[in-house]
Parts: sequence; structure tokens; C-alpha cells
Amino acid sequence: MSFSETTVKFLKNILPSPFSIAVILTIISFIFAMLFTNPGISDLSYLIKITSFWEKGFWELLAFTTQMILMLVLGHTLALTKSANKLINSVVKYCNTTQKAAFVVTLLTVLISLFNWGLGLIFGAILARKVGESAKKQGFQLNYPLIGAAGYSGLMVWHGGFSGSAPLKIAEQNHFLADSIGQVLINETILSAMNISVSIALILILPFSMYLLAKKSINYPFELKTNFSLDQVDKDNIKGAEKLDHSRVFTLLFSMFFIFIALDKIFRADDLAFLNLNYINFLLFGLGLLMHGNISRFINAVNKAIVDSTGILIQFPLYAGIMGIMKYSGLTIIFTDFFINISTQTTFPIYTLISAGIVNIFVPSGGGQWIVQGPIIIEAAKQLNVPVAKAVMALAYGDQLTNMLQPFWALPLLGITGLKAKEIIPYTFFLMVIGLIIYITGLLVF
Repeated sequence: MSFSETTVKFLKNILPSPFSIAVILTIISFIFAMLFTNPGISDLSYLIKITSFWEKGFWELLAFTTQMILMLVLGHTLALTKSANKLINSVVKYCNTTQKAAFVVTLLTVLISLFNWGLGLIFGAILARKVGESAKKQGFQLNYPLIGAAGYSGLMVWHGGFSGSAPLKIAEQNHFLADSIGQVLINETILSAMNISVSIALILILPFSMYLLAKKSINYPFELKTNFSLDQVDKDNIKGAEKLDHSRVFTLLFSMFFIFIALDKIFRADDLAFLNLNYINFLLFGLGLLMHGNISRFINAVNKAIVDSTGILIQFPLYAGIMGIMKYSGLTIIFTDFFINISTQTTFPIYTLISAGIVNIFVPSGGGQWIVQGPIIIEAAKQLNVPVAKAVMALAYGDQLTNMLQPFWALPLLGITGLKAKEIIPYTFFLMVIGLIIYITGLLVF
């Protein structure tokens, strides 16, 4: 499969910035709610009511927003450690063609994203950036946007990994659907035979597919307009209490306090119920301190990471507002019920994937989307005798799949690489097609 220069230029010209996309989607949500959920009251009165839905939703995901920002920032912080930098530098030397770079960047990004989406996103972004810098330095031709897309590939696999929002949410004891489905542990979702098989297929097929695409792609001249450095340099002449910030022993003791608590939960647990979003963030916090070696370097890395999370902080409330419209107007029920009404036991997971993929464009949050769609998906799965865990993973697959079209989570990558969303989307669309085939096959086979 090849992308002509005309196609790439066309897609670049029709796609605005991610924030503008959020505004446009907000307007579309208002229009859809007016068209499909109007209960018969005057248009102006209902428009005001929809506005109240939007305002209510605007503030509803603040706690979840904090969890996601922490996961991104702490994952980013880990990606800025000396160990990660050594790994990146050790593999960049093998990325001396677009084909090799596409394969290596995709493979490593997918593997790391299955552990943690924030770490995978930033690691992939930094690796893509380093490959671009290497191409400039050595003077070889490179399709830099394609390599940027490879660095974003982890956002199409993360929800089936150990930081997946929906599987981790339902693994909590008192999640909001506990009365309906109880506690569903990750051995039924993330560690199920289906998801392990799908994950292996992604690890094997995605890098090879990007390699083949790179062979047929066009190498474009590119500029690296922003300065980017991983170096964290401590201040000279450290005096007084400031020495504590640079003390390896002090930081080691504090980081091991985090690690001890995290490990204690594992040894005391009878099952995997402890593995949720808060646990992952807690572990990342301790690992970040441990791997940076002192508090000063850790804080410097956090400061750098927070800059790349600003887009999420500003745009997330807009998407939460869209979620409010869909949730309180009944638009999500109408939308999802359509798929339920045309489903059988076999086709329901496929339609769940499709509906989740569409809803993700409007609500680009795995946890937020689960809050909106979860009750409907669970009730339908029970009526059709579809295993709840399979329905949850179908939603997870759909949610992550259309991240390849929705540039919301690409903001940190775009900031690090200096690329624009419209430059990488032609190639992320290719990844989405490959992923769609893998996910549907997995849902049909198991």
C-alpha cells in the first residue's frame, strides 16, 4: 500500500489543529443532540438544556484527568531517565533508512506501550525525534512523518495492556458497575487468551507492515524547528540544604518506600484486584525517583514532562463537555442501541468495537468512554449472553483503534518531534486499517 504525494498533501490541507477539532466536535455534538434527542420542547429551551449538559460534563472528569496527566507525566519522566536515553541511543544507530527506522520504532513503541501508555507515547516520540536528528546529521533521506506515526503506534495497543483504563477500572472492588457485574479481574481481560493472542499479533504484524509501507513511501525534506535535549544537568556549587535534592541515598530511601508498598500489595494479594490506575501511577512515581537517582533530576524531568501535558489539560474539559452532552441527552444510548438492535451473539463484539471507535472520536478517553458506554454495553452483553470481559475488551479495542484518527493524545509527540497532526495521520490511518483486521479476527476467533 502506498500513499501518493497528492493524497498526503490533501489530508494535510483539510485537518485543523487538535484544539480546533475539539471545538468542531463540540458543535457537532450540539447539532446531533438537537436533531436526535429533542423531546418536543421549544428549540431554544432545549438548546439551553443541552448547554447545561455540556457545562455539567465539563467538570465531571477532573479526578480522571488528574490520573491521566499523572500517568502521562510519570511515564514521560521515566522516558527521560539515563537508562531510557541509553536504550534510545543504542537503537538509533540501526535506523539508517526509513524502512529500518519504521520497523524498530514501531516494535519498541508497541512493546513499551503495552506496559504503560504514557511511557510508550513519550518513548516513541523521543525515539522518532532522535531518528530525525540522526538522519540530519548523517545526511540520509527519511520520511520523518512516517517515523512520527510509528512513534505514535502505541496508542493503538495501550488499552489492551497494563495501563488499560476500562479493564483496570472494573478490576477495582467498588467500581461504578460493581452491582451489575461484580469485580472482573485482569486475568479475564488483559491476561485472557484472546487479548494475549491479539497482543502477540500486533507485536509481530505492525512493525513489519510499517516496514513495507516505508519501502513504498516518499522521503520528504524536513526541518527540526525546536530544540530538544534529554540532558539533565545539576547545578554547580550546591550548598546547604540543597544538597538533599542531589543526594542519591536520600532519594533511594524515599523511592524504595514507594517500591516496598507496591511490592507489599503484590505479596499480600490473593488475586489481581490491586492492579488499577492508582497502583500504576504509584509504581511509576517510585520508579521515576529510583531511576533518576536524585530529586533534582526527577523534578527537572517532571518540569519538562508537564509542558507536554498542557494540551491535554486544556482540551480534556472540552471532551468532558461533549461526554456530558452525549450522556445526559441520551445521544449515546440512541447511538449504541442502534448497534445492539442489529447484533447477534457473534456480531455484538464487532459492533461494540465499531461503536467504541466512533465514540472515541468524540470522547478520546478510555476511562471517560467507559463511563459513558459501559452501562449500555454491559446490559446488552448480558441480554445477548456475551461474556462481559469480552465486551469490555471489544470496547477497549475500538477505543484505542481510532486514536490513529483522533490527534488528541498525539499532542506530546507532536511537541517533541515538531511534526503536525496532519503530517502523521496519513500513516496512522494505515496502522488503523491493519489494527482493525487484527482486532476483528481476534474477536471472531475467541
